[in-house]
Amino acid sequence: MKTCVWKICSLVALLCGPFLLAYSSRNAVGDQTAAPPGKIAAKPLFRDPVFDGAADPVVIWNRAGKKWFLLYTNRRANAPAADAPGVSWVHGTRIGIAQSTDGGATWSYRGTADIRYGDGELTHWAPEVVYHEGVYHMYLTLVPGIFTDWNHPRDILHLTSKDLLAWKYESTLKLSSDRVIDACVVRLPEGTWRLWYNNERDRKSIYYADSRDLYRWEDRGKVTGVGERPGEGPKVFRWKGYTWMIVDVWQGLGVYRSDDALTWTVQQGNLLETPGKGADDEVKGGHADVVVTGDRAFLFYFTHPGRRGADASKDGYEQRRSSIQVTELEYGTGRLTCNRDQPTHILLQPPEVQK
Repeated sequence: MKTCVWKICSLVALLCGPFLLAYSSRNAVGDQTAAPPGKIAAKPLFRDPVFDGAADPVVIWNRAGKKWFLLYTNRRANAPAADAPGVSWVHGTRIGIAQSTDGGATWSYRGTADIRYGDGELTHWAPEVVYHEGVYHMYLTLVPGIFTDWNHPRDILHLTSKDLLAWKYESTLKLSSDRVIDACVVRLPEGTWRLWYNNERDRKSIYYADSRDLYRWEDRGKVTGVGERPGEGPKVFRWKGYTWMIVDVWQGLGVYRSDDALTWTVQQGNLLETPGKGADDEVKGGHADVVVTGDRAFLFYFTHPGRRGADASKDGYEQRRSSIQVTELEYGTGRLTCNRDQPTHILLQPPEVQK
């Protein structure tokens, strides 16, 4: 009996040995062909079902609802031209909200943020949201009306919320000018907070301010290494041992790197400057957010799909509408890159899981 079993085992080893060896060797160094965790993200990732003008995304975990929320600028892209002359279609809307229950691969429309501040026709742009000690803090660009051109005041408001839906006005930040937009807020390693924003009065340069408590801010002026180059929508995050800033420079996204979040060095070449090939992605990308989850980082951005080819200079619905997209960032030899044409497997991890 023992002889028979030994012969059977020897035959199995002879037949399967090469396959087992190949499997063992591949897994010893890691299967380089294995797909990363998560579902493949939809492309486009999200379009606003009301105005079709979703832009300037920010993604944050809703702790109470156990869902990911995407807050975004909305624009009245589908408004008839006669009702929205000039750039008035970019005005007159509230912040939109979408939600995801599958780690960021698909999103559904939730509604608009309940921000009860001011009277008359107001415009809400470019939300930035951070969570600290049980409270969500939003830094929101407010335009006091609906206008056909860009030559009007703009402030950054501070609002707070417990649920990401209903927001309480706290203050209007005193910054470097009467035309400031696009806040980004990050907690520094020592525990204080820093806010970056666009000062439109100074050639659309990037400025910053500091705070100890998220309520009182001291303006610090122009950012060294970034402020000299016009841009908007700064996004700052820590990843791979560095602090990074991504800025919309209107020819894709400029990338800067820093060791101290004060002095920045520009990376040659812009992300998303070369048009992609996917649905609604065949144009340059703009105003982005970055979500770091584990050792991975995802770049959320928006596009104007109709602004390409012979129709790029037109001003119709196709040129005005916008879509949210996502791609994964890659790091190598000190540089950030991304491949927007590669399927994006995404699985955003809640903060409590990452900790």
